[in-house]
Amino acid sequence: MGHQSPPHFHVMKTLMVFDFDHTVVDDNSDTWVIRCLPGQTLPDTVKNSYRKGHWTEFMGRVMDYIGQQEVSVESVRAEMERIPLTAGMSELLTFISCNKSDVDCVVISDANALFIEWILCAVGLRSAVDRVFTNPAGVNSLGRVEVRPHHEHDCRRCPVNMCKKKVLEEYLAQQDEYSCIFYVGDGTNDFCPASCLRGRDVVMPRKGYALEKLLDGKKDALEARIIAWSSGTQVLHELQACLSSTPDVILDSRV
Repeated sequence: MGHQSPPHFHVMKTLMVFDFDHTVVDDNSDTWVIRCLPGQTLPDTVKNSYRKGHWTEFMGRVMDYIGQQEVSVESVRAEMERIPLTAGMSELLTFISCNKSDVDCVVISDANALFIEWILCAVGLRSAVDRVFTNPAGVNSLGRVEVRPHHEHDCRRCPVNMCKKKVLEEYLAQQDEYSCIFYVGDGTNDFCPASCLRGRDVVMPRKGYALEKLLDGKKDALEARIIAWSSGTQVLHELQACLSSTPDVILDSRV
């Protein structure tokens, strides 16, 4: 009779999913960047070029204009590093970075890769975040910030450059199952990903913001529990309560 190895078990982790603007940071990084201009304002030709659902394209023109005014990338970065975090977010992300064996953390944002990287590094919290899904950005040969769309999708509800539900579903398909997923956001583009969460998951809309209002009328469309928040401390308490409950242990079929 052959020797049978004992079954291998592993504890299911919790996933924290964050929007970035008005969630991790207490402002909109894309409008904050205008502060680096000498007059801290855009000309009407740029302002009026925005088309609904085409924000990333618009931000490309904004960053091009900032570059034309000979504002250096270093000046842009210095201004972005001054954006304030939302109350309690520093403590929440610090807790996550100290508990990586139990918690995975991703950011899904319609901002851009450079802004998010600069801001998280400036506050010393980059290590809390495992993956950032956002619009790619870099510095071109003219020394200007360039932003590109994240992906293409067929969702009619979302901006042309990003459907956060598609991003989240593609990420989850590559991971082991999570015991619980928390989705923390504020905007209407956070509804789509919230709609793919399960009954044991939690969607956390920021109090007084668009997502909370949208969820008020669409609670039946969601399986996940809804818990509104106004500071990162409340999110931290929910996460800690989840982690202190009985861990889900599953048989690891990979062994």
